[in-house]
Amino acid sequence: MAIEAKAGDLALLIGPGGKPFLIRLEPGGRLHTHRGVVAHEDCIGRPWGTAVRSHRGEVFWLLEPSMEELIRHLPRQTQILYPKDIGYILLKLSVRPGRLVLEAGTGSGGLTMALAQAVWPLGRVVTYEVRPEMQALARRNLERVGLAEMVTWRVRDVAEGFEEAEADALFLDLPEPWAYLPQAAAALRSGGFFGAILPTANQVIRLLEALPAHGFGFIETVEILLRPYHAVGWRFRPADRMVAHTGFLIFARRLGEAPGLEALALESEAPGEEAPEA
Repeated sequence: MAIEAKAGDLALLIGPGGKPFLIRLEPGGRLHTHRGVVAHEDCIGRPWGTAVRSHRGEVFWLLEPSMEELIRHLPRQTQILYPKDIGYILLKLSVRPGRLVLEAGTGSGGLTMALAQAVWPLGRVVTYEVRPEMQALARRNLERVGLAEMVTWRVRDVAEGFEEAEADALFLDLPEPWAYLPQAAAALRSGGFFGAILPTANQVIRLLEALPAHGFGFIETVEILLRPYHAVGWRFRPADRMVAHTGFLIFARRLGEAPGLEALALESEAPGEEAPEA
């Protein structure tokens, strides 16, 4: 049975040439484009994946937006995390329904949105941001997609500490995450998941050197490159541009006390590599 678009739904209209328009369907609403006007009422009640026409007869495809598309098109005042990084973050931090996840550096709310969807309906995301205007923007972005209620919003410098304890996962999107490792360690449960993103190698080195001293082990650093292709059979080839370096991702686990823990190197091989045999 086909699922139909309803009033109040967010819809992605793909116009001629592949140009996307993200709108909320409202009775009486109109989308004005240089290819003509599309009436919202022509979309409401129509199955997703079908075509509607503007008043000029141009075809627009009515699609249910994915989380990736919602993140790419959200209003922003800062650079957001790219979907290619967010997907890996969700897996590495083991984010799932019922989890308590902390985030510092809300920004425009791209990662916050993905975290909120992943912990729904029984979990909770708590996001910290020192700039109230940025958190207000992020909150509006999540209200737009119906996920704001999954998030606790805190305007607070995490240098003062997190209000939560025994969190399952914590992610830092801050320029100097090594400065907040004591606070992160205090907020995470033993065995909890830690993640951070940094743009430059010298920042990564600072963080890698600081993590073991604060009880974090099994440290990994990765960079994810996304290479799109022209998805047309007769001219299938790599696109002229690719989404290359957006940031280094650093992951670790919060370890509990153990005899001799301070003497362990706590280094792990790169993902996919095996330790040499003794």
